[in-house]
Amino acid sequence: MVEQSLAQPPMRPELSGFKHINRYWDKTHDSYAAKILPGEYYVTIHDELIVTVLGSCVSACIRDKVFGIGGMNHFMLPVNKGEEISSFNATGESARYGNFAMEQMINDILKNGGRRENLEIKVFGGGRVLKNMSTLDIGKKNIDFVLQYIKDESLKLTAQDLGDVFPRKVLFFPASGKVRVKKLRSVHNNTVIERENNYSKAIEKKSSSGEIELF
Repeated sequence: MVEQSLAQPPMRPELSGFKHINRYWDKTHDSYAAKILPGEYYVTIHDELIVTVLGSCVSACIRDKVFGIGGMNHFMLPVNKGEEISSFNATGESARYGNFAMEQMINDILKNGGRRENLEIKVFGGGRVLKNMSTLDIGKKNIDFVLQYIKDESLKLTAQDLGDVFPRKVLFFPASGKVRVKKLRSVHNNTVIERENNYSKAIEKKSSSGEIELF
């Protein structure tokens, strides 16, 4: 117990604006970790990992490959139940919330020393896990948005694991660019689905009043 305590380095301070993010010592990876929930993102200049669990939401892992500054977000576009997935418009009303989720994190990476020309992106999630949304595959809507955004912004996509019907646990190490993804094929509780259902209802309600804020 004493040896573990001595081996654990002191936690470095988070960047400005991320005090609310849950950070803890991950014994498995011998690293500090930041856990993000739906609607959150985290950027770091330290050698630590960022972790989240995704259902139909999407996470973009973005880093400056030269300086090792990076972050991960976790977002879902607002849902319009009358909208068909085939009519999705990447520049439409709902997509602007995804734009905010991406741009806010990229701006924080650049503000803390990253350079746009060095950015590389890996994207994950978009599973079809919200069974009560049978007429609208919000996961595919999130996938369509993030891939179109990366294309429109001329950013470099280096890896992706999108779609399917399983939740995913994603661990991102911005300093090295390494990502570990585990598909949760056997989920023993509905925490992930319930969390995203509640998040979906919250952003749908806020978007209808024109007051949505993802972060």
